Amino acid sequence: MNVRRGGLGRGLGALIPAGPIDEDPTGARFEDLPVDSIEPNPRQPREVFDEDALAELVTSIREVGVLQPVVVRETGPGRYQLVMGERRLRASREAGQTTIPAIIRETNDDALLRDALLENLHRQQLNPLEEAAAYQQLLAEFGATHEELAERIGRSRSQVSNTIRLLGLPPTVQRRVAAGVISAGHARALLTLGDADAQERLAARIVSEGLSVRATEELVTIDEEPAAPRSRGPRPAKVPALARLEEALSDRLETKVTVELGRRRGKLSIAFASLDDLHRILGDLAPGVMDEESPPE
Repeated sequence: MNVRRGGLGRGLGALIPAGPIDEDPTGARFEDLPVDSIEPNPRQPREVFDEDALAELVTSIREVGVLQPVVVRETGPGRYQLVMGERRLRASREAGQTTIPAIIRETNDDALLRDALLENLHRQQLNPLEEAAAYQQLLAEFGATHEELAERIGRSRSQVSNTIRLLGLPPTVQRRVAAGVISAGHARALLTLGDADAQERLAARIVSEGLSVRATEELVTIDEEPAAPRSRGPRPAKVPALARLEEALSDRLETKVTVELGRRRGKLSIAFASLDDLHRILGDLAPGVMDEESPPE
């Protein structure tokens, strides 16, 4: 039996009115449609789909639901043609879903729909996963950029990028984020682990032990780094100024930052989850540095 989980499967649909349009400026409406009422797009350019990636999407849909609605156009009473979302539609069918969240488009003007969605995004009370799905769909299907999103909704580019990264969490962790059991700050700390099993284990500890975001970041650091050799004396306390600097840098870069001061030199360590995340951090620290990197010969 398919169970509809509240709070998930909305994405851009959370920004679009449900039901019939009444002078709606977006030219679209949001509904849960029967999957059998949607026919494929005959002009779909993609003919070969990665079977492993499709299987992963099927598992995610069974666990979490469809986070990003498909986009369709109405071809007749109760019949629709797919515009965007072939993989989601196929995976939903394989997952045994009877309905799928869909944006029913009433206009062919992509720019009009995109601009209306961008305008509405900052007004909506979305959970972090809905927000991430909306960002990702705007980027992938409507030609928006990270900078455009950030400017229109009053956020930094790094905040937009980090929110999108939440979609890389395991489905069980995504459910906890969507339900508000763990915060987006906890989720960003979990992303630095990289390993899905480790993320799930630590997410369970966050819930059972009521761990703070800071405590979670500390545990992530311990898990990532090899145990230091035991010293004969007690470990010296961190200088308060350095502790404050660590916290400020961690907040600014939205990742774990440690500052160590030795007798002759110091060390600054910045954690990153992937190459894309490293590029994001470098973009914050030294804007333009990645643009100047020459392509390989």
